[in-house]
Amino acid sequence: MNIVVATLYKFVKLADVSDRREAVPLEHRQSSLVSYCQAQGVKGTILLASEGINGTIAGTRQAIDAVLSYLRADPLLADLEHKESYTDTPPFARMKVRLKKEIVTMGLPEVDPSERVGTYVNPQEWNRIISDPEVTVIDTRNDYEVGIGSFQRAKNPHTDSFREFPEYVRQNLDPNKHKKVALFCTGGIRCEKATSFMLAQGFEEVYHLKGGILKYLQEVPTAESLWEGECFVFDERVAVSQGLEPGSYETCPSCGYPISAKQRQQPEYEAGISCPQCFDSLTEEKKARLMEKKRQLELAKQRQQQD
Repeated sequence: MNIVVATLYKFVKLADVSDRREAVPLEHRQSSLVSYCQAQGVKGTILLASEGINGTIAGTRQAIDAVLSYLRADPLLADLEHKESYTDTPPFARMKVRLKKEIVTMGLPEVDPSERVGTYVNPQEWNRIISDPEVTVIDTRNDYEVGIGSFQRAKNPHTDSFREFPEYVRQNLDPNKHKKVALFCTGGIRCEKATSFMLAQGFEEVYHLKGGILKYLQEVPTAESLWEGECFVFDERVAVSQGLEPGSYETCPSCGYPISAKQRQQPEYEAGISCPQCFDSLTEEKKARLMEKKRQLELAKQRQQQD
């Protein structure tokens, strides 16, 4: 596994000029960063917004170290943290740096994690927190992510997007009843906003897993793990398991949902075309496009083998 996959984020006021004479425009950060990453042969996606930076990139050890050093050379990102995993197959096809209103979309601009967040819990302490019967454990991820794996005792909000999480809290949680709440997500970024929002709603004791599920799977031994299943990731690996080993899921080319080995044995599954989640909603036009794409990929593979 010679390809390094680095995930990173930081909430910081990149576009706030109130306390500095000069601020680097986000457009300039975008063009400079994409050029530098491309020069290093690094691929992936990085989001920039006035509230901070969020991304996942992949490349050689030397290239990833160079990009991280480049980012940390900015005083605003000097303490930028990242997490790593490894793969043999390139997880990204190209490098993209996008400008966004939010680096993780909740739709509430007044929520500011750079001002206040919940209490961080290291992976080594997480089991103790979520095993406490007085603690309400909530998975802040989307329903399809929760479906392939989660922590024991965790509640699934059944959200289709992170925008729905505030309404879930308003409808299902009460600061006077739920005295202790523990949140977790893939890499930690959604929990930054989620805990900030919940504190603003009057919840007093709010915890979140530092480094997210990925850090937990990397650092907590399998024998001690309270994680069940696999963890969805937003690249071509699809999912990882304990120790950040490659998972068993594939992505459906039609609906984008993760497909398990068991689902791939079902009659509704057609490789490269559809899965049990979407087979009955796939239009004939889209099916034809996917079949043609599959045919072209098979021809390209045959030509490559002949060469």
